[in-house]
Amino acid sequence: MKLLDFLKRERKKSASVAKERLQIIVAHQRSQRGQPDYMPMLERELLEVIRRYVQVDDDAINISLDSEDNCSVLELNVTLPRAGDGG
Repeated sequence: MKLLDFLKRERKKSASVAKERLQIIVAHQRSQRGQPDYMPMLERELLEVIRRYVQVDDDAINISLDSEDNCSVLELNVTLPRAGDGG
């Protein structure tokens, strides 16, 4: 009986993890609606340039484009490793 309890608990754990991951993906896709077509390419190219100087993960860069009136603001956030952690 304990084995069945363990399996049920593990299934609940993995289901909640899968749900959280799906929520993150959906939120990411929603945030990209209305963005120009060049944004994914811009993000890849910026990541390549940053990697010339320091090694960062794919998810270390976050780019957003906000528009108000006749002005667009490109916001770039990069999570860099601490000094001495490699790179």
